[in-house]
Amino acid sequence: MTFEEAKKRAEKLRELINEARYSYHVLGKDIYQPEVLDSLKKELYDLEQKFPQLITPDSPTQRIGGEPLKEFPKSRHRLPMLSFDDAFSFEDLKNWQERNGKLIPAGTKLDYFCELKIDGLAIKLVYRNGILEVGATRGDGYLGEDVTQNVKTIEAIPLSLLPLEKILKNLKEISPNKNFFERVSKHFIKGYPEEIEVRGEVFMHTEDFNRLNEERQKMGETLFANPRNAASGSLRQLDPKITAQRKLDSFAYGLITDLGQKTHEEEHLILKCLGFKTNPNNKLCRNLDEIFEFRNLWEKKRNELSYEIDGIVVIVNDNDIFRQLGVVGKAPRGAIAFKFSPKQATTTLEEVIFQTGRTGIITPVAILKPVLIGGVIVSKASLHNEDEIDRLDVRIGDTVIIARAGDVIPQVQEVIKELRTGREKKITFPEKCPNCQTPIIKEGAHYRCPNKKCFALQKEKIIHFVSKGAFDIVGLGEKIIEKLIDSGLISDPSDLFSLKIGELRNLPGFDVILERKIIENIQSKKTISLSKFLYSLGILHIGEQNAKILANFLQKKRKIEKPFDLISIFNQIKAEELISIHSFGQKVVGSIIEWFKDEENMKLLEKLTLAGIRIMEEKKGSQPLSGQVFAFTGELEKYSRNEAKEIVEKLGGQTTETISKRVNFLVVGKNPGSKLEKAKKLSIITITESEFEEMIKTIF
Repeated sequence: MTFEEAKKRAEKLRELINEARYSYHVLGKDIYQPEVLDSLKKELYDLEQKFPQLITPDSPTQRIGGEPLKEFPKSRHRLPMLSFDDAFSFEDLKNWQERNGKLIPAGTKLDYFCELKIDGLAIKLVYRNGILEVGATRGDGYLGEDVTQNVKTIEAIPLSLLPLEKILKNLKEISPNKNFFERVSKHFIKGYPEEIEVRGEVFMHTEDFNRLNEERQKMGETLFANPRNAASGSLRQLDPKITAQRKLDSFAYGLITDLGQKTHEEEHLILKCLGFKTNPNNKLCRNLDEIFEFRNLWEKKRNELSYEIDGIVVIVNDNDIFRQLGVVGKAPRGAIAFKFSPKQATTTLEEVIFQTGRTGIITPVAILKPVLIGGVIVSKASLHNEDEIDRLDVRIGDTVIIARAGDVIPQVQEVIKELRTGREKKITFPEKCPNCQTPIIKEGAHYRCPNKKCFALQKEKIIHFVSKGAFDIVGLGEKIIEKLIDSGLISDPSDLFSLKIGELRNLPGFDVILERKIIENIQSKKTISLSKFLYSLGILHIGEQNAKILANFLQKKRKIEKPFDLISIFNQIKAEELISIHSFGQKVVGSIIEWFKDEENMKLLEKLTLAGIRIMEEKKGSQPLSGQVFAFTGELEKYSRNEAKEIVEKLGGQTTETISKRVNFLVVGKNPGSKLEKAKKLSIITITESEFEEMIKTIF
């Protein structure tokens, strides 16, 4: 091949590879499979090795290039990279708008552009004549670090802007009006502007963060505290090859160069036309109510995202007004971070009490000075066990950091030892069960009450028995169950079904109406599926998912119509058979065998049978997805992740959180994580949410 032929071929290869990058990261579409792209990149690399003069700064082969640096050179920002003031409530937001209203002409109507506030780090990108020249961190807002080599390893960041004809075509297609197209396109008709500066966010997807920490743990290295720290540490690696391995991602959110934009919303439109990846979840809001609604929506949906967010950024949409509002300190007046309710807060640990759970485990519970976390007043937190208390070195009287994520029980995450006064007291476990005074025993990291008739033990078992995932008996709360046990009316779950009209009405808080309602609710629940029944028994390690798996295994053995049938089945089953069940390990199997060997438990099954409990066949209906395993990645629009899983399982399929050869389909939503890449390497079929929905519709 001659030099001229190689030059033409290299140009065409670069064009194809860049088009594939743009299509995947900006448009969310795959043009080529990863293997095909790898092959094209290899061909380009070989040509550039043969003819080094063909290497260009924006060549896809230059994403990982150069020797490790000794240190990062400094990069001064032409315009400061500012941070934001915070708002935590609608009142804060209203006050912000009122302050701004005093600085602009009376009656000025404002609208706002709202962006998800990603937990990453800000970067500056400078393109000279369409080619990436500088990538720099925020630093102190005025002077950052030049991390260009590392920025080039991030596939979501273009090494060069799209070809001019493509930019003009995009502008025409995306233009909200003719005026917009005329204002912006004139900057590209004669060529690229000499310099274009873009601001964006670099972040790490949760899956990639977890994978990185798993690898670091295996190597005995310090774990990253959160994805933001991991992204920051990865972008500031002196060796770009290490950065490339960390799989960072990026969204562009700001256009500093004047390309005719009049609003912040238009900046996002232009950025997308130039080839940048922008967040599709951002939204224009016309007033404070819409902002509040947008913020609350994403506080609820944040766990559906493949990356972490801690709020939204609210920006005055009109750029002229934004500039007119100016800057106070290091924050622009025209933008504010509207944060979600905090997941962490500090408070004082005032006391520790010990509770006996349904398996007999004694759990230490921290009594806290009440504090608001995640929109909820928290006054208690789990300390788990003695080992955790020792690890934290937590004491009564300590100032502690409390963490709460979603619906998870609040936990003491850290002790601020610097605030100790010397009056703090060490926490010691009781020698006897706090409920029945039986001497407790230590098993591994836990203390346990061995008394099977312990009041607390029985109460927790009955609470679990009537819970939603089990018998789902409405109206039977903790307080009522306590009264029923105290009065001697029940001592185990089977006694509930023997309660009669006239026995409850004289208990404190009861009347004829409440009594009848509760007994009717109990009697209506005498028929139950096997999986729910197994879950109701409170067998250690048998949660709702494992109960479904065990039920499926047992129903293949024989028909099960009443609780007593389980006794004869487990008299015949060997441990080896249970171990063969997928996902069941020694601990799970051991707890199942131990439960069904216990005489008290056998008596309970007999009593439940005599009480009239009947086990119905699982309403499986058609099982067209039997034997098929589905995994999910990214954000689904029509379904929540749990809803999609339930659909698959109802149709006989299985779901999993991890990608392996056993997975048949990967359903891909917006902003997919590393599962997608792994699935492609394993040749797993990937389908969109629309294709998944079509598949389900066809089946139904």
